Amino acid sequence: KFGIPTEVMGASFRNTGQIRELAGCDCLTISPELMKELSESTEPLERKLDPEKAKSAKIEKLELDEKKFRWMLNDNAMAYEKTGEGIRKFAADVVKLEKFVASKLGK
Repeated sequence: KFGIPTEVMGASFRNTGQIRELAGCDCLTISPELMKELSESTEPLERKLDPEKAKSAKIEKLELDEKKFRWMLNDNAMAYEKTGEGIRKFAADVVKLEKFVASKLGK
């Protein structure tokens, strides 16, 4: 809406309903189990997120500097905890992936 170049990635889905609600997002990381469930579904997948539609959304631009961003993040317990949890889980997954690749390469 405001012309800020971004790329959004959705992750950590618990069910296909969450994925369907983000259809149209730039990138989604979907587990093999949920991908299989989606591929076997006969329910149509409707695009929910659309940059053109976003341009007409009735929202105000939020001006943030780092100080205000950090205050708002820390003031929202769920956002703070889930952000940290997500970072820790992705970091652990990177370590697992590195070990897996190394084992396949015989290192």
